[in-house]
Formats: sequence, C-alpha cells, structure tokens
Amino acid sequence: MSLQTWWLFVLMTFFVAATPGPNMLLVMSNSARFGLRAAVATMAGCLTALLTMMSISAAGLGALLHTFPTVFDALRLAGAAYLAYLGVQNWRAPVQQDMRDAPRPATLAARPAMLFRQGLLVAASNPKALLFAAAFFPQFIQAQLATLPQLGVLLATFTVIEIAWYFVYAISGKRLSAYLQSASVMRAFNRLTGGIFIGFAALMATAHE
Repeated sequence: MSLQTWWLFVLMTFFVAATPGPNMLLVMSNSARFGLRAAVATMAGCLTALLTMMSISAAGLGALLHTFPTVFDALRLAGAAYLAYLGVQNWRAPVQQDMRDAPRPATLAARPAMLFRQGLLVAASNPKALLFAAAFFPQFIQAQLATLPQLGVLLATFTVIEIAWYFVYAISGKRLSAYLQSASVMRAFNRLTGGIFIGFAALMATAHE
C-alpha cells in the first residue's frame, strides 16, 4: 500500500469515525453519567465489537449478507430491538431529587463488565458495519501486494482514529456532567439520550440494505 493511499484512508476514516452514531452517543452518555472510567469500559466494548465485525467482514461475511438478505434483515431487526430497549432504559432511568448531595450512581459505574457488554452489544447491533467494511476496506488494498499485512495496517489505523474520537466524545460528556447536577436537567438528559437511541432503532428497523 502506498503512502498516498494510506493518507487517503486516514482522511476518510477520520470523517467517518467522527459521525455521531449509537456508539459515540453511548460513550458520551456514560461519561456524563458515570465518569471517564465508565466511558473507557464502554469504548473497549464498542471497539471489540467493531474490530471483530470488520475482521469477519474481511473473511467474507459481508458478501454473505449481500447474498442472503434475510440474514441481514434478522440481524438488523435484532439490533434495532436492542437499541430501542436501551432507549427505554435511559428514558426511564431513576433520578435522585438532589443530584448535588447524592452519591454518584454506582450500579453501573462500579461494574465495568456491564458497561463493556453494553458497548459490545450496541456496536454489534448494526450489521451495516459488516457491509461497510466489506465495501470500504477493499478500496485501499492493492491487489498486487499481500492482502493480510495491508488489512492489518488498515485495521490498526482505524483503531487509533476511532479511539481518538471516542475520547473526544467522552471528554465532552464529562464536561456535560457539570450541568447534570439538577434532577430536572438529569431527567431531561436521560429522556433526550433515550429518545435518540429509540430514533436510531427506528432508522435501523426501516433501513434497507
């Protein structure tokens, strides 16, 4: 892979990764509600799912989903259902009446495994990531060179850029937490993020391959 091709991949991945989506929203929301440590566990789950899906796609599952749209639809609807569930959970999340005197919510913050699993499921809920990887990555792989080393470079580059954007969203969420000391503001934040997750679920449920 030439240096020019790699830089083009970096540029395109930078803007693709920056696009707000369920992963970034979850990282920002958990950072605002539970702190940066919780956000890091969420990031790890999201990234694990993304890299696994991209590796599977490189192995041919993306083409399989193109060939068998019923499989794609089943995965898409299952993902939409999980996002809708997460949205309802956020919407109905209990709020302390006096957030300034209340201890930080420990139920999730003290359980990084739960946050990791949450990030894993949100990232894995979108089968379009498989199709995206199957369509996007081959554009930067030169046929006359060995495929595996090139794919390794692309995945490593994608990982660095994705993590950088995760931290941008996480730090933004952490700064947002200063405004969530009022119970009414926290309730509004929960309902806003819950509504957005439900919106993502609706978009996924009605999307076509």
